[in-house]
Amino acid sequence: MKKSTVGILMLTVAVAVATIYTVMNRPPAADLSLSEQTLQILEEGGCISCHSSDPVLPFYAKMPIAGDLVQKDVAEGYRAYDITPLMSALSSGSEPNPVDVAKVEKVARDQRMPMAKYYLMHWGSQMTAAKRDIITMWAQAYRMAHYNDGLVDKHAGEPVRPIALTVDVDERKAKLGRELYHDVRLSADNTISCASCHGLETAGVDNKQYSEGVGGQKGGVNAPTVYNAVYNFVQFWDGRAATLADQAAGPPLNPVEMASQSFDEIIAKLEKDKAYVEAFKEIYPDGITEANITDAIEEFEMTLTTPNAPFDKYLRGDDAAISAEAKRGYELFKEYNCATCHVGPNLGGESYELMGLRDHYFEARGLALTEEDNGRYKQTQQERDRHRFKVPGLRNVALTWPYYHDGTRATLEEAVRDMGTYQSGVELTEQQTADIVAFLNTLTGEYEGKPLTNVNKQ
Repeated sequence: MKKSTVGILMLTVAVAVATIYTVMNRPPAADLSLSEQTLQILEEGGCISCHSSDPVLPFYAKMPIAGDLVQKDVAEGYRAYDITPLMSALSSGSEPNPVDVAKVEKVARDQRMPMAKYYLMHWGSQMTAAKRDIITMWAQAYRMAHYNDGLVDKHAGEPVRPIALTVDVDERKAKLGRELYHDVRLSADNTISCASCHGLETAGVDNKQYSEGVGGQKGGVNAPTVYNAVYNFVQFWDGRAATLADQAAGPPLNPVEMASQSFDEIIAKLEKDKAYVEAFKEIYPDGITEANITDAIEEFEMTLTTPNAPFDKYLRGDDAAISAEAKRGYELFKEYNCATCHVGPNLGGESYELMGLRDHYFEARGLALTEEDNGRYKQTQQERDRHRFKVPGLRNVALTWPYYHDGTRATLEEAVRDMGTYQSGVELTEQQTADIVAFLNTLTGEYEGKPLTNVNKQ
């Protein structure tokens, strides 16, 4: 066969392949909604093949060598992210979790999924620029509708959102809840209150690795801040409380914390206080009960928001509200996937995530594992939930040391650097760490119209 003929044949084949590839990777039809287009892209991309508990494996998953690679990818994919809830939400037209939105948007922006070895076998699955743009528009539209916080122009689609300037609460309940929050009679020996571990003057924490309860007993997990806890989708590191009221019911009966035997014991003490009896009767017809105590505390804790941080002002259009260093830090925060979990007004608190996603945190820590290290697994007994924790909010994080669920990181610089290693798989330089810390420092907001402070000195 002549060389010219071979060349023409090869060119023809190449054109045919390119045409077929282009056709198969066409973006969804424009007459579909952004959610429908996004769902189609994720389905055609085969995301569910690796990021679910019950994947539909390709035929070659049973072949030698290739099968081992497939099984490894599936295991790692599901370990990192379960896309099933998002797919279900998009299919049913319900509202997806903001963390799911952020994760899919980031992967699409980076065009790093599906992996090349997948789309070479599944031609219609590649994340093209057109598909990326559709997912980006979907994510931005979702945030503008979901948060309804007035952000416009260049900040409208940001994964991080400002805290609302006002809070709608029942003032009478909140006032009563404040008193209960500071009342040591919720504890067995009248020495410990909610504020003992979550002091309002110490940024909602006690700055101890483990808090001290009745008799000096120490808990096994670092006390998170109570400020902005209203934004958390569940409470406690392991998510065992669905609401702030549920959370408020826990410590009084915890034998290591307040150690009361029952709420009947607490109620009996409070009923001796005529002011309490009258205050409860004015608000709750049935007087002092466990449900009413925790309801009032919940209402008070709803007021513990810290809006108007420098970064909030920046998001709302004041470009001079934060430094150039902090702006670089925020871009790094997004580049290294921090803003896929630390999303929304509280920069976290909206999902459970694996501690040690990219490197083995607990092995490197060098300490014996504790029950608290199991995280969400404590509640579900599902192996995938071992070492998964509710993502902490980052508001006022410069004031809430020490860090992590185990309180092992004393400084913000150390915590940021190690998060890069264990969660993002990057070794941050000193300058990058400093930039991210500068950004995090802009998250300190105001409480009752004044900048939040911490009387403890680090």
